[in-house]
Amino acid sequence: MFQKVFDYKPKERDYLLWTVVHPGVWLLPIMIVVLLTALAVHSYVLADGSKYNFLVAAEEAPAEVAPAAAAEEQAPAAPAAE
Repeated sequence: MFQKVFDYKPKERDYLLWTVVHPGVWLLPIMIVVLLTALAVHSYVLADGSKYNFLVAAEEAPAEVAPAAAAEEQAPAAPAAE
């Protein structure tokens, strides 16, 4: 009963997986499902009002702008070379 289990040689039998999961049949549907999942996640994250939306800056109270300090007189420039 267990003889087939103990005699299993993966290198000789693993090709049979591709007779069940044939890429010609399943690759396109799997890629479509992955694309739809990615689109669903992105639409949820980037939706209006989502706390995960990093593209919209958070609205904060405007900061008080202090009046500019009076410009101090600048030191005279160095004399030009003659």
